[in-house]
Order: sequence, then structure tokens, then C-alpha cells
Amino acid sequence: MSLYLTTPIFYVNAQPHLGHAYTAVVADTVSRFNRLDGRKVFFQTGTDEHGDKIAQAAAAAGAEVRDYVDRISAMFRDAWPPLLVEPDNFIRTTDPQHIAAVQQILQQVYDRGDIYFSDYDGLYCKGCERFLTEKELVDGKCPDHLTAPEQVAEQNYFFAMGRYQQWLIDHIKANPEFITPERYRNEVLSFLSEPLDDLCISRPVSRLSWGIPLPFDQRFVTYVWFDALINYVSGIGYPDGPNFARRWAGAEHLIAKDILKPHAIFWPTMLKAMGLEPYRRLHVHGYWNVNETKMSKSIGNVVRPEEMVAAYGADTIRYFLLREMSFGLDSSYSDEAVLARRNSDLANDLGNLFARSLTMVKNFAEARVPAPGPLNDEDRELRDAALAMLEEYRRHMRAWSFRQALEAVWEVIGRANRYIVHNAPWELAKDPAQAERLATVLNTLLETLRLINCALRPVMPAAAGKMALALGLEPETELATQQKWGLLPVGGAINLGENMFPRIKTKDKK
Repeated sequence: MSLYLTTPIFYVNAQPHLGHAYTAVVADTVSRFNRLDGRKVFFQTGTDEHGDKIAQAAAAAGAEVRDYVDRISAMFRDAWPPLLVEPDNFIRTTDPQHIAAVQQILQQVYDRGDIYFSDYDGLYCKGCERFLTEKELVDGKCPDHLTAPEQVAEQNYFFAMGRYQQWLIDHIKANPEFITPERYRNEVLSFLSEPLDDLCISRPVSRLSWGIPLPFDQRFVTYVWFDALINYVSGIGYPDGPNFARRWAGAEHLIAKDILKPHAIFWPTMLKAMGLEPYRRLHVHGYWNVNETKMSKSIGNVVRPEEMVAAYGADTIRYFLLREMSFGLDSSYSDEAVLARRNSDLANDLGNLFARSLTMVKNFAEARVPAPGPLNDEDRELRDAALAMLEEYRRHMRAWSFRQALEAVWEVIGRANRYIVHNAPWELAKDPAQAERLATVLNTLLETLRLINCALRPVMPAAAGKMALALGLEPETELATQQKWGLLPVGGAINLGENMFPRIKTKDKK
């Protein structure tokens, strides 16, 4: 089955930051890995551009709303290439085809009797842009925004979400991987253990004009979540585009934990009302803190993608984000932690292994892949560990366990560095009688580097591309064809190239 992978569409009331970057890097890495693993992939991201907070942010900036959303959306689009993030589609909720899809779905659900008009008196959180129930409050405040909601009484349209509560409970229980990691599945089931309120899906034009008009009542615009979630189908040609059915059958969403409820409850029930099968899986990640403190504009610790790339390079940042955070849990970002990963894991371990190995091939084998002799026990141990690593790496990557996948790779990198020290090729080169043994050691190192390179392609695409060029490899070969030993052609040219990961001194960091 092909994979259709989405990030949330990012809300344009603020500029891109570390949290957005992590989501985008994970999605790009998963996309690259699945292509390497033999699947067809369509990766979509974009921007969410309607709602109260957008209008407020534009007013605060002294800009027309349309000009404001164009500017911030462009910032998100421009943030991804420096991080080597390559989506197949970038959708905006102000795109005409998205607006048409939203209005078509609204009309369809309304005609089915799942949207009704009613008076409502409730607690409205401007930050969430939705009505909250008393049980969701903590000390009378929204737990996400730490502000007391306003009491709002008005007439609105409602989606009869409660009709689908039992269906959703049954679906989650019957499909254990529908929401992952498991802690978030349990959180959703706990929420669904209480009666599910219907969802207010409109805002009166008298209070908010920046939104998609309801097709059946022009006095109202669509609630931002009913609008935004539909991007996942409008972006692939809903309802009858040529690729829609195939792509939707492999749909998987990636989100941060703060938007779990809309994606795990609102969206599946909306799909049910639309007559569509639910998405396959919802993947939920935790928060990034900065120096152990939650990111906040007020305290000035917001980390921007362009600043990270300028200081450390895209490959270093991608590796750090995937290695440092256990997917699903919170983690902490700091300059010191990035530098430690760069100088230890990338410069000392990977960079040193690669540079030493290729330098010795250049000096002792005329920059050609040498023909190996018989393998001894130590050679076989490294060979077997490298081949087993690639299989373990695939298993962890398929399970979205990026940290564990990279730990498996680095265990082999450590083995290979110890192999060099123990076999001392520079000493073997001094004795003509050891020529065959020297060739075997160098060939074993090159084959190990080839397998390491396969694993690093989705994570550090630029560095892996340089490694592949140096080793004379085709950069896009599927993993299944590479899980063998001895694929480097004897006599093939080896190109040393530049030092991929020079150490960064603290004082040199921008």
C-alpha cells in the first residue's frame, strides 16, 4: 500500500519555530524512508489561514488579513528547503479548491441531517477557538492557554458529533494502531468515556468575517477546525480526483499532542458523516522545551528554523531532533545539546570513521575498492552486525522509533571504529606479506560504510548523498536490494571528498 503522509497545516498567527520544524523533519524523514523501503509516498503540508486568531494577528500587525496570511504562509513554505524538507504538496486553506471542497462537504453533511441550527450558551476560549466544557477547565482556565474562557451566548450551527461516539470508540478499540503512541490512544478513550457533545461548526459573520461562508446560510462562516481538517482530503483531489481513492487508502497523519482532540475525535466523526473510511493512523509527538523551559515569545526563547540551520547545518539539526526526542514524549533543545551531538556523534564517530576509512583506501589501495581475502572471526562479526543493524533500523523506522533506529546505526559505527583500532591497517601496510589481510580489512570497512549510508539517507540526506558519491553508490537504491554483503564492485573508484562534519567550537557558533 502507498503512503499518504500529512503534517498538520500550520496556523499562520505566528512564524515557524522549532516545534513546526520537528514535525516537518519527521514527516520528511518518514517519507524518504518509505520510498527507500519500496513504497510510493505522497507527503503534504501547508498552512491554516482562517479564524479568530488570524484576524486578530493581522490587526495587531496593522495589515489586511489577506496580505498577512500571504506573508506568513510564505514564511512556512520558505522554512522547509533549508531543512531539506521536500513535501509533494503545500496546501493553503485559502486555495479555491480547498474552499470548494469545504463547502461541498458542509452541504453534504447538512443534507444528511448531521448539521442543525440551535442556540448555544457556553464557555469560549479564543486561544482554542472553540467552546470548552466545564470538565476540560483547570482551576477555571483553559489548560492549554491558561486563560479563563468567555461566556458566549449566540445562535450557531452544530455538527451532531455525538451520534458517532460509540462508532468511534469501537473503531479505536478494534484498531490498536489507529492512534499511536499508545498513551494518546488511552487519552482519547478516556475522554470518550464521557458523553460527547456536538460540535459548534459556525461563527456569525457579525463576529468573524474571515472564514469560509456556509453554503446553506451566508450569515455564518465555518468554524476553523471544520475547515482546516478537510485539507487532508481536499489536497488530494476530493471527491473524485484521479489519485484520491488510492492516496486516501494509505492516509496517515502526524501531529503534536496539543491538537489530539480535533484529529482523534472531530476528524474521524466528520469522515464518518461524509461517508469516508477513516485515516489509517494518527501519530502524535510531544513538545520541545528550550533549555528545559516551554517556548514563549514573552521570555524570548523561541527557536527559529533558519537560526538552527545557519548555526549547525541542516543534517546536524535533523539528526539531533530525531536522535534526541523519543517519539511521543517531550524533549529539550539547547545549543549545548546540539553541539554535543554534532561534535561527538557526527564529528568524532561518523565523520572520523568515514574520513579514516577512505583516507586509508586512498593511501593503501590506490583509491579503489580492494578485493577481499577470506574473512576471519572479527571481520564476520562486523559484517553480521552491519547487516543485522540495517534490519533493526528498518523495524524501528517502520514503528516511528527514530531514536532507537539511530542508536542501532551508531552501535555499528562504534564497532567499526574499534575494528580500525584493533586491526591497525597502517601497520598492516608496512608488511607486504599482509597485503591480502589489509585488503580484507579495508573492504570490510567500505562495505560497512555502504550499509551505514543506506540507513542515513532519510535522516541526513545531504551528508548521505556525499557519502554515496564518495563510495560510488547510486543514492536512491531501495533498501531491499542493499541488505547483502559484497555489493561494492572490486576496483571501483573511491573519492575521499571533504570533511563532512568538522567540529564546531562553542565560540564559533553564530
